[in-house]
Amino acid sequence: MKLVFLIAAAIFAAGCSVPQFEPAECGVARPALREFYSTHFAGDMLFSKERLEERRRFLTDRFYGTLTGATGDADPFTSGTADVPRAFRIGSCERPAEGRTSFEVLLFWRDDSRTEQRAIRVELEQTGDTWLIDKVNN
Repeated sequence: MKLVFLIAAAIFAAGCSVPQFEPAECGVARPALREFYSTHFAGDMLFSKERLEERRRFLTDRFYGTLTGATGDADPFTSGTADVPRAFRIGSCERPAEGRTSFEVLLFWRDDSRTEQRAIRVELEQTGDTWLIDKVNN
C-alpha cells in the first residue's frame, strides 16, 4: 500500500508545475501599455508627425526624440513598415532592470489572403509614477 501511495505521489508531483509569476512591475506597467496600443489601434497607425504628437504622452523623452527624425509612413510601434496589423495582444513580461519592463506584444494580420502573427518586444521605463514606452524592437 505504501508503494502505491508513493508512486501516486510521485506521479502527482511530476504533473504539477510551479506557476511562474510576473514581477510586480509588470502588473503596474501593463495597463499603460494596453492603453497605448488600444489608442494606437483605434486610429490611423501610419506614421506622421501629427500622430506622433498624439502619442507623445505615452513615450519617454529619449524614444520620442528618436522618432521625431523619422520619415515615411512606416509604423514604428508595430511592424516597422506600412503593413500594419489589425489586432494585438500583450503577452509575457520580464523585468530586465530596476524601473524597466519588457513586454512581448503579439501582432495579428487577417484578411482574405493571409493570417499572420508576429511578436515584437516593447520596453517601458518608469518615470515617477508613470510607465512610458522607451523602445520598440520590431
